[in-house]
Amino acid sequence: MTSPVLQDIVAVLASPAAGNPAQYLLERTLAAAGLDWQAITCDVPPDRLAAAVAGAAALGLRGCLLSGPLRAPALGLATSASPAATFAGGAGLLVRTPEGFTAHMTDGRAVMESVRSHLDPSGREVLVLGAGMSGRAVALEIALAGATAIVLADPDASRASALAGDLGTLGSATATTLDWGTAVTVPERVTIIVRTLSEPAALVGLRSDMLFAEVAAESVLPPEAVAAGCCLVRGLDVRADQAAIDFQTLTGLETDVELLRDALDEYLS
Repeated sequence: MTSPVLQDIVAVLASPAAGNPAQYLLERTLAAAGLDWQAITCDVPPDRLAAAVAGAAALGLRGCLLSGPLRAPALGLATSASPAATFAGGAGLLVRTPEGFTAHMTDGRAVMESVRSHLDPSGREVLVLGAGMSGRAVALEIALAGATAIVLADPDASRASALAGDLGTLGSATATTLDWGTAVTVPERVTIIVRTLSEPAALVGLRSDMLFAEVAAESVLPPEAVAAGCCLVRGLDVRADQAAIDFQTLTGLETDVELLRDALDEYLS
Protein backbone atom coordinates (compact mmCIF):
# COMPACT_ATOMS: atom_id res chain seq x y z
CA MET A 1 0.00 0.00 0.00
CA THR A 2 1.13 3.54 -0.67
CA SER A 3 -0.60 4.76 2.51
CA PRO A 4 -1.26 3.04 5.85
CA VAL A 5 -4.74 4.63 5.83
CA LEU A 6 -6.00 4.67 2.24
CA GLN A 7 -6.61 1.53 0.23
CA ASP A 8 -5.06 1.10 -3.19
CA ILE A 9 -7.81 0.90 -5.80
CA VAL A 10 -7.94 -0.91 -9.15
CA ALA A 11 -10.75 0.02 -11.53
CA VAL A 12 -12.33 -2.30 -14.08
CA LEU A 13 -13.42 -0.11 -17.00
CA ALA A 14 -15.79 -1.86 -19.40
CA SER A 15 -18.42 -1.11 -22.02
CA PRO A 16 -20.73 -2.76 -21.22
CA ALA A 17 -19.69 -3.69 -17.69
CA ALA A 18 -22.51 -6.15 -16.96
CA GLY A 19 -21.28 -9.75 -16.92
CA ASN A 20 -17.59 -8.86 -16.75
CA PRO A 21 -15.88 -11.20 -14.22
CA ALA A 22 -12.70 -9.12 -13.81
CA GLN A 23 -13.63 -7.58 -10.44
CA TYR A 24 -14.74 -10.93 -9.06
CA LEU A 25 -11.43 -12.56 -10.05
CA LEU A 26 -9.38 -9.64 -8.76
CA GLU A 27 -11.13 -9.68 -5.40
CA ARG A 28 -10.41 -13.40 -5.03
CA THR A 29 -6.70 -12.92 -5.72
CA LEU A 30 -6.45 -9.88 -3.46
CA ALA A 31 -8.05 -11.82 -0.62
CA ALA A 32 -5.75 -14.82 -1.18
CA ALA A 33 -2.70 -12.53 -1.13
CA GLY A 34 -3.88 -10.67 1.97
CA LEU A 35 -3.76 -7.30 0.19
CA ASP A 36 -6.06 -4.61 1.56
CA TRP A 37 -6.86 -3.25 -1.89
CA GLN A 38 -10.22 -2.35 -3.39
CA ALA A 39 -11.60 -3.26 -6.82
CA ILE A 40 -14.41 -1.32 -8.50
CA THR A 41 -16.20 -1.74 -11.83
CA CYS A 42 -17.34 1.20 -13.95
CA ASP A 43 -19.39 1.20 -17.15
CA VAL A 44 -17.55 3.67 -19.37
CA PRO A 45 -18.65 4.55 -22.92
CA PRO A 46 -15.70 4.74 -25.35
CA ASP A 47 -16.19 8.50 -25.82
CA ARG A 48 -15.75 9.02 -22.06
CA LEU A 49 -12.66 6.86 -21.66
CA ALA A 50 -10.17 9.74 -21.76
CA ALA A 51 -12.02 11.47 -18.92
CA ALA A 52 -12.20 8.21 -16.95
CA VAL A 53 -8.46 7.53 -17.28
CA ALA A 54 -7.64 11.13 -16.39
CA GLY A 55 -9.85 10.75 -13.32
CA ALA A 56 -8.12 7.51 -12.36
CA ALA A 57 -4.75 9.27 -12.61
CA ALA A 58 -5.97 12.26 -10.59
CA LEU A 59 -7.32 9.98 -7.87
CA GLY A 60 -4.12 7.96 -7.69
CA LEU A 61 -5.66 4.63 -8.64
CA ARG A 62 -3.17 1.75 -8.82
CA GLY A 63 -4.36 0.70 -12.27
CA CYS A 64 -7.21 -0.03 -14.64
CA LEU A 65 -8.31 -3.23 -16.34
CA LEU A 66 -10.00 -2.62 -19.69
CA SER A 67 -12.19 -4.71 -21.95
CA GLY A 68 -13.97 -4.66 -25.30
CA PRO A 69 -14.00 -1.41 -27.28
CA LEU A 70 -12.01 0.44 -24.59
CA ARG A 71 -8.77 -1.44 -25.21
CA ALA A 72 -7.78 0.23 -28.49
CA PRO A 73 -8.22 3.87 -27.38
CA ALA A 74 -6.63 3.13 -24.00
CA LEU A 75 -3.23 2.71 -25.66
CA GLY A 76 -3.17 6.34 -26.72
CA LEU A 77 -4.00 7.50 -23.20
CA ALA A 78 -0.94 5.85 -21.61
CA THR A 79 2.37 7.63 -21.12
CA SER A 80 4.30 4.46 -22.05
CA ALA A 81 3.53 1.00 -23.40
CA SER A 82 4.96 -2.50 -23.34
CA PRO A 83 6.17 -3.96 -26.66
CA ALA A 84 3.18 -6.33 -26.67
CA ALA A 85 0.70 -3.48 -26.25
CA THR A 86 2.38 -1.47 -28.99
CA PHE A 87 2.41 -4.41 -31.41
CA ALA A 88 -1.20 -5.36 -30.63
CA GLY A 89 -2.44 -1.79 -30.87
CA GLY A 90 -4.31 -1.79 -27.58
CA ALA A 91 -4.15 -2.14 -23.81
CA GLY A 92 -5.96 -4.52 -21.50
CA LEU A 93 -4.23 -3.15 -18.41
CA LEU A 94 -2.95 0.26 -17.32
CA VAL A 95 -0.53 0.28 -14.39
CA ARG A 96 0.38 3.45 -12.53
CA THR A 97 4.06 4.46 -12.46
CA PRO A 98 5.68 7.69 -11.23
CA GLU A 99 5.56 8.97 -14.83
CA GLY A 100 1.93 7.98 -15.52
CA PHE A 101 0.10 4.90 -16.73
CA THR A 102 1.96 2.15 -18.60
CA ALA A 103 -0.10 0.12 -21.08
CA HIS A 104 0.10 -3.68 -21.11
CA MET A 105 -1.48 -6.33 -23.33
CA THR A 106 -1.36 -9.82 -21.82
CA ASP A 107 -3.61 -11.83 -24.16
CA GLY A 108 -0.67 -13.46 -25.94
CA ARG A 109 1.23 -14.37 -22.80
CA ALA A 110 -1.90 -15.94 -21.34
CA VAL A 111 -2.43 -18.10 -24.42
CA MET A 112 1.20 -19.23 -24.36
CA GLU A 113 0.97 -20.15 -20.67
CA SER A 114 -2.10 -22.29 -21.35
CA VAL A 115 -0.65 -23.88 -24.50
CA ARG A 116 2.72 -24.66 -22.90
CA SER A 117 1.02 -26.68 -20.18
CA HIS A 118 0.21 -29.18 -22.96
CA LEU A 119 2.61 -28.58 -25.86
CA ASP A 120 5.78 -26.56 -26.49
CA PRO A 121 5.21 -24.21 -29.48
CA SER A 122 8.93 -24.01 -30.23
CA GLY A 123 9.75 -25.46 -33.64
CA ARG A 124 6.09 -25.86 -34.60
CA GLU A 125 3.75 -24.36 -37.16
CA VAL A 126 0.77 -22.51 -35.71
CA LEU A 127 -2.54 -21.34 -37.21
CA VAL A 128 -4.00 -18.19 -35.66
CA LEU A 129 -7.65 -17.51 -36.44
CA GLY A 130 -8.17 -13.77 -36.21
CA ALA A 131 -5.77 -10.89 -36.86
CA GLY A 132 -7.37 -8.26 -34.66
CA MET A 133 -5.92 -6.92 -31.44
CA SER A 134 -5.99 -10.24 -29.60
CA GLY A 135 -4.76 -12.12 -32.66
CA ARG A 136 -1.83 -9.73 -33.01
CA ALA A 137 -0.90 -10.18 -29.34
CA VAL A 138 -1.09 -13.97 -29.68
CA ALA A 139 0.90 -14.07 -32.93
CA LEU A 140 3.67 -11.96 -31.38
CA GLU A 141 4.06 -14.28 -28.40
CA ILE A 142 4.00 -17.35 -30.67
CA ALA A 143 6.81 -15.88 -32.72
CA LEU A 144 8.81 -15.07 -29.58
CA ALA A 145 8.18 -18.62 -28.31
CA GLY A 146 10.15 -20.05 -31.24
CA ALA A 147 7.46 -21.25 -33.65
CA THR A 148 8.90 -21.81 -37.11
CA ALA A 149 5.82 -20.65 -39.04
CA ILE A 150 2.61 -18.77 -38.32
CA VAL A 151 -0.39 -19.04 -40.62
CA LEU A 152 -3.00 -16.28 -40.31
CA ALA A 153 -6.68 -16.39 -41.29
CA ASP A 154 -9.13 -13.55 -40.81
CA PRO A 155 -12.43 -12.53 -42.46
CA ASP A 156 -10.63 -9.27 -43.33
CA ALA A 157 -7.83 -10.40 -45.67
CA SER A 158 -6.08 -7.03 -45.47
CA ARG A 159 -5.88 -7.28 -41.69
CA ALA A 160 -4.27 -10.73 -41.93
CA SER A 161 -1.81 -9.47 -44.56
CA ALA A 162 -0.86 -6.49 -42.40
CA LEU A 163 -0.13 -8.75 -39.44
CA ALA A 164 1.92 -11.11 -41.63
CA GLY A 165 4.00 -8.15 -42.76
CA ASP A 166 4.55 -6.92 -39.21
CA LEU A 167 5.58 -10.40 -38.07
CA GLY A 168 8.03 -10.56 -40.95
CA THR A 169 9.93 -7.59 -39.54
CA LEU A 170 10.71 -9.61 -36.39
CA GLY A 171 12.94 -11.97 -38.37
CA SER A 172 11.85 -15.10 -36.51
CA ALA A 173 8.89 -17.21 -37.69
CA THR A 174 7.71 -17.04 -41.28
CA ALA A 175 4.19 -15.62 -41.60
CA THR A 176 1.68 -16.42 -44.32
CA THR A 177 -2.06 -15.94 -44.79
CA LEU A 178 -4.89 -18.36 -45.49
CA ASP A 179 -8.20 -17.67 -47.21
CA TRP A 180 -11.21 -17.28 -44.93
CA GLY A 181 -14.57 -18.66 -46.00
CA THR A 182 -17.40 -20.77 -44.68
CA ALA A 183 -14.65 -23.33 -43.99
CA VAL A 184 -10.96 -22.97 -43.20
CA THR A 185 -8.71 -25.85 -44.26
CA VAL A 186 -5.95 -26.38 -41.71
CA PRO A 187 -2.52 -26.77 -43.38
CA GLU A 188 -1.06 -30.23 -42.93
CA ARG A 189 2.06 -29.13 -41.03
CA VAL A 190 0.13 -27.09 -38.46
CA THR A 191 -0.05 -28.69 -34.99
CA ILE A 192 -1.38 -25.77 -32.90
CA ILE A 193 -4.51 -23.73 -33.65
CA VAL A 194 -5.52 -20.64 -31.68
CA ARG A 195 -8.93 -19.03 -32.25
CA THR A 196 -9.08 -15.38 -31.19
CA LEU A 197 -12.38 -14.31 -32.79
CA SER A 198 -15.97 -15.42 -32.74
CA GLU A 199 -16.86 -15.32 -36.46
CA PRO A 200 -18.13 -18.78 -37.49
CA ALA A 201 -16.02 -20.85 -39.84
CA ALA A 202 -15.87 -24.64 -39.97
CA LEU A 203 -12.42 -26.16 -39.61
CA VAL A 204 -11.40 -28.86 -42.05
CA GLY A 205 -8.45 -31.20 -41.60
CA LEU A 206 -8.28 -31.41 -37.82
CA ARG A 207 -6.35 -34.36 -36.33
CA SER A 208 -5.88 -35.92 -32.93
CA ASP A 209 -2.23 -34.79 -32.78
CA MET A 210 -3.29 -31.11 -32.89
CA LEU A 211 -3.91 -28.70 -30.04
CA PHE A 212 -6.85 -26.29 -30.31
CA ALA A 213 -6.93 -23.26 -28.01
CA GLU A 214 -9.93 -20.99 -27.55
CA VAL A 215 -9.26 -17.45 -26.29
CA ALA A 216 -12.72 -16.21 -25.24
CA ALA A 217 -13.80 -17.60 -21.86
CA GLU A 218 -17.47 -17.71 -22.89
CA SER A 219 -16.92 -19.39 -26.29
CA VAL A 220 -17.82 -23.02 -26.91
CA LEU A 221 -15.10 -25.26 -28.30
CA PRO A 222 -15.82 -26.20 -31.94
CA PRO A 223 -17.48 -29.61 -32.22
CA GLU A 224 -15.14 -30.63 -35.04
CA ALA A 225 -12.13 -30.16 -32.72
CA VAL A 226 -13.81 -32.28 -30.07
CA ALA A 227 -14.76 -34.96 -32.61
CA ALA A 228 -11.24 -35.06 -34.03
CA GLY A 229 -9.79 -35.74 -30.58
CA CYS A 230 -7.65 -32.59 -30.49
CA CYS A 231 -5.99 -31.56 -27.24
CA LEU A 232 -8.30 -28.78 -26.09
CA VAL A 233 -7.48 -25.56 -24.24
CA ARG A 234 -10.58 -23.80 -22.98
CA GLY A 235 -11.03 -20.07 -23.08
CA LEU A 236 -11.72 -20.31 -19.36
CA ASP A 237 -8.18 -21.62 -18.79
CA VAL A 238 -6.70 -18.82 -20.89
CA ARG A 239 -8.71 -16.21 -18.99
CA ALA A 240 -7.51 -17.61 -15.66
CA ASP A 241 -3.88 -17.45 -16.80
CA GLN A 242 -4.43 -13.89 -17.99
CA ALA A 243 -5.94 -12.84 -14.66
CA ALA A 244 -2.88 -14.27 -12.91
CA ILE A 245 -0.51 -12.38 -15.23
CA ASP A 246 -2.44 -9.12 -14.77
CA PHE A 247 -2.39 -9.58 -10.99
CA GLN A 248 1.37 -10.10 -10.99
CA THR A 249 1.87 -7.07 -13.25
CA LEU A 250 -0.18 -4.94 -10.85
CA THR A 251 1.20 -6.23 -7.55
CA GLY A 252 4.49 -8.04 -8.23
CA LEU A 253 2.99 -11.12 -6.56
CA GLU A 254 2.15 -14.52 -7.98
CA THR A 255 -1.24 -16.11 -7.40
CA ASP A 256 -2.87 -19.53 -7.63
CA VAL A 257 -4.12 -20.06 -11.19
CA GLU A 258 -6.22 -23.02 -10.07
CA LEU A 259 -8.05 -20.73 -7.66
CA LEU A 260 -8.79 -18.42 -10.58
CA ARG A 261 -10.04 -21.29 -12.77
CA ASP A 262 -12.43 -22.39 -10.05
CA ALA A 263 -13.59 -18.80 -9.45
CA LEU A 264 -14.19 -18.17 -13.15
CA ASP A 265 -16.01 -21.46 -13.58
CA GLU A 266 -18.18 -20.53 -10.59
CA TYR A 267 -18.87 -17.04 -11.98
CA LEU A 268 -19.78 -18.19 -15.48
CA SER A 269 -22.02 -21.01 -14.26
